[in-house]
Amino acid sequence: MIQADVIIIGGGAAGFFAAINIAELNPNFKVIILERGKDVLTKVKVSGGGRCNVTHAEFVPSELVKNYPRGQKELLGPFHQFMTGDTIEWFEKRGIELKIEEDGRMFPVSDSSQTIIDCFLNESKRLGVEVLRSHSVKVIEKLDNAWKVIVNDTEFQSDKLIIATGSNPKIWKLLEDLGHTTANAVPSLFTFNIKDKRIKDIPGVVAKDVEIKVLDTNLWSEGPLLITHWGMSAPAILKLSAFGALELAKRNYKFEIEVNFIRKSFEDCLQVLKELKQELSKKTVFNSTQFNMPKRLWRQLVLASGMDVESRWADINKKQLENLVQQLTQAVFDVDGKSTFKEEFVTAGGIDLREVNFKTFESKFHKGLYFAGEVLNIDAVTGGFNFQNAWTGAYIVAQNINK
Repeated sequence: MIQADVIIIGGGAAGFFAAINIAELNPNFKVIILERGKDVLTKVKVSGGGRCNVTHAEFVPSELVKNYPRGQKELLGPFHQFMTGDTIEWFEKRGIELKIEEDGRMFPVSDSSQTIIDCFLNESKRLGVEVLRSHSVKVIEKLDNAWKVIVNDTEFQSDKLIIATGSNPKIWKLLEDLGHTTANAVPSLFTFNIKDKRIKDIPGVVAKDVEIKVLDTNLWSEGPLLITHWGMSAPAILKLSAFGALELAKRNYKFEIEVNFIRKSFEDCLQVLKELKQELSKKTVFNSTQFNMPKRLWRQLVLASGMDVESRWADINKKQLENLVQQLTQAVFDVDGKSTFKEEFVTAGGIDLREVNFKTFESKFHKGLYFAGEVLNIDAVTGGFNFQNAWTGAYIVAQNINK
């Protein structure tokens, strides 16, 4: 039997962050990380396209929580304890400077996730944290005042146990055996598969500010939209996929969206086009891009309105004008399936939030059992928010264990 003060199941971002903070606060503690795979920090490695999107430059807790479809209410208190500024300071103390990009995402100045991985590995080594790879947990058992964890034929025992495994159904099952409830995992960040002749030949086009609704639901979102080879992506779509994760899963990822490409009402757009009909009468509609739209997208919507490349503003009839307004403000697309957003697979699902004390991230059922990161039914939109949840939870767990 191997005895430890703290065992952490899961060698990802939350697991390492908790381990380092605990070992720093309690130099005499024996802290062990059990990782089922051969590699650790694999999600950190691929985050942000290999640059590691460490956090997001939002410094007001009440604003930060708005980026979490699940966990918004529960994270408000924790974010008052440890949030973006604290994350920046934590990494700076370890020689890693972060930079803010135009969209608010924050990356290491090196633009390499390896910088973050090396920091975690070096700090763990310096503080004497044991990292055991290829250690897949088979049994978690509560003893009188301790925890028993079995890996293959090896038994570990510790006073405190931290679960930081992310979406791992095998661990969820072990936690259910301890009385906890889990919500099934469904994808949370994904792009939409759309086959439509309006967008078929214009991959790479970005509409900078659109509004999107999922028809027959209350789901909507806004922001940039990217047309891809398989359909649509970028923040407007990813935000919709996160907030609509459960509803869209129920629909088996087959639904209709309505896109307002110019963020104007039908009536306002019609009025503008009527004025353009007078002002640009001799010009072709096809070559008269309006509303700061990408030229290639404008042209596709003009053709979809029943005009051709030679149609002049003076010659278009009322029906064609209204069709163009509809394409600009109420374009409907059929979504048939989804694609994972890069390698950054995020799921909704995990431990029921009502079963956790968010002042400590400790189980309400079992003393000495803690949760950090995506093992909880918390997830966020893209942009560094999922990592911030991991850092915050892991930090608070460490502080509480120190008490």
